[in-house]
Amino acid sequence: MGRHEPDPTMQGGAPMKRSLIVIAAIVTLAIPAICQAAPARPGAYVSGFLGISVPMDADVTTFDFFTNATFNDRVEFDPGINVGGTGGYDFGIIRLEGELSFKQSEIRSITDKADGFQFGNPDGDLGALAMMFNAFFDLHNATPVTPYWGGGIGFAVLHLSDTFGTDIVNGVPERVLLYENDDDTVFAYQAGAGLEIALNRQFSLDLGYRYFGTSRARFGANKDITTDLKFESHNGVVGFRVKF
Repeated sequence: MGRHEPDPTMQGGAPMKRSLIVIAAIVTLAIPAICQAAPARPGAYVSGFLGISVPMDADVTTFDFFTNATFNDRVEFDPGINVGGTGGYDFGIIRLEGELSFKQSEIRSITDKADGFQFGNPDGDLGALAMMFNAFFDLHNATPVTPYWGGGIGFAVLHLSDTFGTDIVNGVPERVLLYENDDDTVFAYQAGAGLEIALNRQFSLDLGYRYFGTSRARFGANKDITTDLKFESHNGVVGFRVKF
């Protein structure tokens, strides 16, 4: 029992479509408030946020140069941290900002898709340091609560740690290296919505949701084991914004 060369399969874009449907529903419900719109106060702002990142399951392809074998795994992650900050300018109906954020999650399980074998006691993690340029549309109204929606693009530096798991080799449990430690810089994108709750003319709270995704990363390009994966996550954040 252990690794066998599989027939690779990849999932479709259903999770992304569901995220966009949720965002569209939030915007649709908020549109009637525009009829009672109150004038916004333009100005520069900075914010910080902290929240939870829930990575989606990843299809991971690994090539071992020693054995000339390709393996395909299904990797699950534990929820992790999402922390960051933004700086930008509020023009009234639209905000343009730069964002720096960091997400990290531990690997929960690794399953060989060829035979369904699950490696025991996986030990590894995946992190994402992202720099994004965002645009958010604010739906101002006569209340202190302002719905918003938008998204952004940028790049992310993904870091995959050395990842180990327990395999069964000739009937004996053996600790094996599944993925090698490496970084890769990839294209990143996000979409989301939320509520800004004004505390006064200068300070506000931000309750938001973000779908975050990247293009496919390749780790270990110059090593013995190469690992390819795409990172996607659902993120909930609580932020504090200061307007100048």
